[in-house]
Amino acid sequence: MSMIVYRSLDEITEIEPTAVAVGNFDGVHLGHQKLIGETVAYAKEKGLKSAVFTFSNHPRNLIKSAAPVKNILYQHEKAQIIESLGVDYMIDIPFTKEIMEMDPVAFVQELLLEKANMKAVFCGFNYTFGYKAEGNTDILKNIGVDKDFQVYVMPPFIIDENVVSSTLIRTLIASGQVERCKRYMGRNYEIAGEVVVGNRLGRKLGFPTSNLVIDRSMVTPPNGVYVTLCDYNGVKYPSVTNVGVKPTIGKYNKNVETHIFDFNKELYGKQIVVEFLKKTRDEVKFDSVQDLSEQIVRDCREVKRFHELMKECDEDDPSMVHFSVSEKYLKKVSEQSSPEEK
Repeated sequence: MSMIVYRSLDEITEIEPTAVAVGNFDGVHLGHQKLIGETVAYAKEKGLKSAVFTFSNHPRNLIKSAAPVKNILYQHEKAQIIESLGVDYMIDIPFTKEIMEMDPVAFVQELLLEKANMKAVFCGFNYTFGYKAEGNTDILKNIGVDKDFQVYVMPPFIIDENVVSSTLIRTLIASGQVERCKRYMGRNYEIAGEVVVGNRLGRKLGFPTSNLVIDRSMVTPPNGVYVTLCDYNGVKYPSVTNVGVKPTIGKYNKNVETHIFDFNKELYGKQIVVEFLKKTRDEVKFDSVQDLSEQIVRDCREVKRFHELMKECDEDDPSMVHFSVSEKYLKKVSEQSSPEEK
């Protein structure tokens, strides 16, 4: 049975008793996945439906004085991942001024108990709710005692001595450390969209690219060249991607240009997903288009070699599948070095 998604409170007319995971869940990282997994398991054990209660916009973006928070995932991507975790209901509603001004008790009573028919709630250790974030896990537990529902608070989810959070992942993406994202999200960071027509310079230089427009509401990597995989129609192709503004040839808005190796299909108007594996260099303004062309050749050679090493590593040692690309690369390079080089 497919997950039922509610985009407004008015859509919810009748819902079966639920165990609810509450939070923003941007990125749906491994900590989120654990919390949602525990909610689903509890719901099945108790004969309840599982639900995720979240907001379609980041609450902080409603505060005028706060710095805007950029999203890691689009709403449909977030919903797809949450559905894959076995959730029955997703309540994904706009965070409004009215909700922002609710006191903690009203928030729980009106949104969770009355609308979501909640019998148990699961949240992270730092969950806050209600007017000026006055509600916290202790207050939630007190309300649970008074309103007769169970409260389960998950402690910090730690990997490599780091508390896994959406903020950590945004920082990794924005600083170009894309190879570390899989360690915390369980999947590679990616940008998806419809291929648009570019200036066709890549094609003229012998390196046709599939271009995606950057959405300013989304967190994106810094300008530079990246080892990537391009997913088209469910097949992942080795590729190299430039993120940037093309300073050598003029003034352009930041976009994503991906060259797929050994691929000759026309992708204009098609949907693709670009997975980012590793940054190789910063974007540079060259003195001439010829210098740029020569650098593209070098970039392609380096990235192709990287892909070859990754494939060899996966074939030689399947247990490395969960390692980051950097760990795989270093392992393979080390194996191929001579004793003197080591």
